[in-house]
Formats: sequence, C-alpha cells, structure tokens
Amino acid sequence: MRKVVRLQSNAMIDHSDYQEVLSPNRYYDNTFDKEAIKLLPGEYFVTKRDMVLVTVLGSCVAACIRDRVTGIGGMNHFMLPNDKNDSPVAAAARYGTYAMEMMINQMLKAGATRSNLEAKLFGGGNVLRGFTVSNVGERNADFALQYLENEKIQVVAESLLDIYPRKIYFFPSSGKVMMKKLHYPNNDTIIEREAEYSTRLKHADIQGDVELF
Repeated sequence: MRKVVRLQSNAMIDHSDYQEVLSPNRYYDNTFDKEAIKLLPGEYFVTKRDMVLVTVLGSCVAACIRDRVTGIGGMNHFMLPNDKNDSPVAAAARYGTYAMEMMINQMLKAGATRSNLEAKLFGGGNVLRGFTVSNVGERNADFALQYLENEKIQVVAESLLDIYPRKIYFFPSSGKVMMKKLHYPNNDTIIEREAEYSTRLKHADIQGDVELF
C-alpha cells in the first residue's frame, strides 16, 4: 500500500442514487436556481447531480475536477502545511497528495473514469501575512499543477497566484466555472479562516496507510 497522510477532514460525498449526505454548508442558491454546497478549508465534495459548488479562496487552492463524459465532478479546498522542508517526502507534499487523491478516488467510486478527467485550478493568492519561509499560495499552486501533470489529468483552465482572494462557483455537470476576484473584501474573514486552518495542519496526524487506486 502507498503511504499517505491520515488527517481529520470534512469529506462530503453526494451518492445521489444511494443516499444523501447532509452538510451544514448545504443551501439553495436562488440566483442559479440550484442546490449548492459551500466548501470551507480542508473540505471536498463529490456529486453526480446538477448543482453548484462554492468556495472562497485566499492562499488555498481549489481543484475543480470532472469527468467530461459523465459529468461526475468534485471540488476540494486545500493548503499545504507551512513547512521549512521542501523535500518531496515532506509532510506538506504528502498532505497535498492526500487532499487530491481522496477526492479523485471518491469520483472514481461514483462512476467517473480517470482517463476522462479534466481540471480547473484556482487560488494561491498571496494574502496570508506572517509566512516568511515561502509564499504558501505559490507553493499550493505549484503543487497542484505538478500533481495533475504527474497524474496526466489535463488542466483546461486556471487562475492562480496574484494578491486577491477569489470566489468560485463550479457547476460539475457542465464544467462551467464562474470566478470573481475580491479586490475589496469587507473583512478579514478569509485570511483569519485560512490562518486558523494552517495552524490546525501543523498539529495534524500525518501517520497511517490508506490504499489508493
């Protein structure tokens, strides 16, 4: 088996034909007339249904991945731990792999085919203060691009780096993404939420084996 991290994360899978997994972040979006899921840092959601997945990104990255044939898709929202060690076997790299593969595995279980997967990447803005070792947003973006290249999953669109937070709406059934750069955020909620998430990652348990396919 391949070693990956075992972290506490909020994984949300919409089994559709089997059962509904309710989320406190589930709501009805009147603008798009669709059921919606709002993802917070450390979460992902996979669905077969015609709905919208929403998140707001600062330094974190969201990968919007879908099967272009079946429309099965998912979004994650992740950050690499702020680690001085940039070795590919560092906790940061292992956590990033976990964050991507757990979502992709759930998509495959739902009926997606790996060869049909395509991705759109967003985030990695330089918005977090106090990260003097490296630009965590840039590291998140570089990791996501390299991971997808290694997995031979085509990146068909991206909006990465810069200094602004982004609000993302992803429609898995069609592959459409709507993005808005937040040039004048009303408060520091995004920064505070990601800083707290980064602190949690530093103390996360990264031991254990999970079999991935």
